Amino acid sequence: MHYNQGYRLSDLAARVGGRVSGDPACVIHSLATLQTAGPGQLSFFANGRYLKQLRDSVAEAVLVTQAFEAEVKGNALVVADPYLAFAELTQLFDWRSAIRPGIHPSAQVSDRAEVSPEAEIGPGVVVGDNVRIDAGASIGANSVIGSDSVIGVDSRLEANVTLYPNVRIGQRVLVHSGAVLGADGFGFAKSSERWVKICQLGGVEIGDDVEIGANTTIDRGALNDTRIERGVKLDNQIQVAHNVQIGEDTAIAGCTAIAGSTRIGRRCTVAGMSGITGHLDIADGTHITAMSLVSRSISRPGAYSSGTGLEPHQQWKRNVVRFRQLDELARRVRKLEQALEHISTEGQDDDGC
Repeated sequence: MHYNQGYRLSDLAARVGGRVSGDPACVIHSLATLQTAGPGQLSFFANGRYLKQLRDSVAEAVLVTQAFEAEVKGNALVVADPYLAFAELTQLFDWRSAIRPGIHPSAQVSDRAEVSPEAEIGPGVVVGDNVRIDAGASIGANSVIGSDSVIGVDSRLEANVTLYPNVRIGQRVLVHSGAVLGADGFGFAKSSERWVKICQLGGVEIGDDVEIGANTTIDRGALNDTRIERGVKLDNQIQVAHNVQIGEDTAIAGCTAIAGSTRIGRRCTVAGMSGITGHLDIADGTHITAMSLVSRSISRPGAYSSGTGLEPHQQWKRNVVRFRQLDELARRVRKLEQALEHISTEGQDDDGC
């Protein structure tokens, strides 16, 4: 766990809008779990299943709601939402160092690029023509910024990030290592003998406060731009195809693939290893569970799933056979229903009704 000079508990309380029950002058140097936290460490309690761990914890202080304040052995930092407060405080203890403005001697920066003197350009970075890098931005080692791209204020690219030409990144964006933004979308027209490439002429636009995980790829648009709106969070190893639009504050977990020209609404969640086919519209507030295949548009918000849960292998094989028989079974059931309707109708006729 990261260790720093420390913060008084009263200062942490002020940051998250909480109050201190105990010693406000005690100093917190790092964060830890309830089980491992000790002197100088802050933990949090947000799930009733861990009440025993809370009671046994010897943490210097614990983030809790008022309902559990009395259960804390040491100091309590009382807040409305301990997990949210914990998330906010982790930013004080982040391992990333403050940026060091300047251009490393080994970087190659075009004479036609505009780099703020308050930006950091790391070793081995390549910056193309007509690029703009704003104040507070940090470009990690060996990253490549293609021509006509923009990196907004306080945005950070970790090492080995690749931006093709015409990628525009907003403010306070974090892009993790290995991400590739602006590669060609998968566009080809088939002739009688071969595939003919459709050149991808659009760009990529990333809104403010977006996070893009390691080895995630976001393809450039075919004509219009691929757009990732404000506050979107993308996990590692996600494929975003050309002309996809992802709405504000949507979060997508790892290994998900989104095919071209699909539009995902605001405040959606997509769990890991899901697949979304192309040219679909996903409503605001939609939640897609893990390993789901979305093959049609979703017009109403809610939770959606596909596939089957884990089963013992022999049972799964039997069920696969039954799945293949579903159409035949449905036809047989319909015939039985029609026969019953016919018998019922004949009975009513015999009674003179």
